[in-house]
Amino acid sequence: MKPLAHHSQAGRSTFIASINGAGSVLAFMVTFLATPPTYSATVFWVQDFTANHYGVGYEDLIAVAWGVMCGAFIFFLSRATIATALTMGGLAIATRFL
Repeated sequence: MKPLAHHSQAGRSTFIASINGAGSVLAFMVTFLATPPTYSATVFWVQDFTANHYGVGYEDLIAVAWGVMCGAFIFFLSRATIATALTMGGLAIATRFL
């Protein structure tokens, strides 16, 4: 039979894994909603900057790369923020009631 401390550790790791999963799902939702407005507000400036500093002809490639970078940045920033907030809130609730 396993000691009681081992069971609480398993429960804690399940809780953390669930929080991380919820944070990733919420981050995906934020990314889905926030990427198009961010991309459309900045892509023309980035294309103009590219043409002025790196030459004409890279605008289409930069537009695609900029879309990927916007999506990745929003996803990872929101995942870090949401997962941290959920972890802190969940641990505060858990320590209060347990």
